[in-house]
Amino acid sequence: MSRPVAESQAAIASGSQSFAAAAKLMPRGMREDTVMLYAWCRHADDVVDGQELGSAPVAAGDPAKRLARLKAETLDALHGSAAVSPPFAALRAVARRHDFPDSWPLDLIDGFAMDVAGREYRTLGDTLDYSYHVAGVVGVMMARVMGVRDVSVLDRACDLGLAFQLTNIARDVIDDFRIGRSYLPDAWLEEAGAKVEGDIPSPELYGVILRLLDAAEPYYASAFAGLPGLPLRCAWSIASAARIYHAIGTKIRRGGAEAYRQRIGTSGSAKAGLAFRGLADAMTSRVFPATAGREGLWTRPLS
Repeated sequence: MSRPVAESQAAIASGSQSFAAAAKLMPRGMREDTVMLYAWCRHADDVVDGQELGSAPVAAGDPAKRLARLKAETLDALHGSAAVSPPFAALRAVARRHDFPDSWPLDLIDGFAMDVAGREYRTLGDTLDYSYHVAGVVGVMMARVMGVRDVSVLDRACDLGLAFQLTNIARDVIDDFRIGRSYLPDAWLEEAGAKVEGDIPSPELYGVILRLLDAAEPYYASAFAGLPGLPLRCAWSIASAARIYHAIGTKIRRGGAEAYRQRIGTSGSAKAGLAFRGLADAMTSRVFPATAGREGLWTRPLS
């Protein structure tokens, strides 16, 4: 096992147990490339926030300078030949092996720049634009690693990233607000007379959260319609991840505002059951493919 693969696997095991579990379902070569790509994405996020594996901030200094350094190091990894640190060596290997355009890694960094700049999100379209930059483009890169070249399937992979991020925003709305961030559409909050405050959502805020979860549903449906475009074991992994994330939204719906009194997630046993359902999804998609269209859905910029 190469050093970038080994270090990437260690980082993912510490930073994202759900992703590590889903990645195990992939064929070895694709799994290693996917893990390396995810490790770079995670490293990039943590560098900008001054964190280590999603922890509380630990790094001092100007986040804009960290962002500029991240972009420079990324371009060095994509185009240079000098030795780089393990996360960037991982990106270099994966990007060259799968012919990534520069725009994909740079789009992710642009998403982090939105946080650094304190961008405001007036409409759902604004929130989806942010979600593309921090999650949708990751789905596109992951799909390319899985061998996808069909633009329509890449769009479906982007849709899954959008669904994941909308679910994340719904789950983390209170925690995000505590660090000065809000990704819910301001127009929705104003319409509902809602504010983000306190330890649990008010009835008005909870209604906005449910509205965001409703907005995620067609993106989940679109992603499931893309499963036939993936190799079977990859489709299994992706369907399992989709079910695990979707279960977070289900917990929010069933638990009401009181669900926010603890971290909202899924247990290990629940993940195992959802993985079996993901296998059924992947196999069924070969015989009875889903037909969800993309009409009216937000569409990623073409590279």
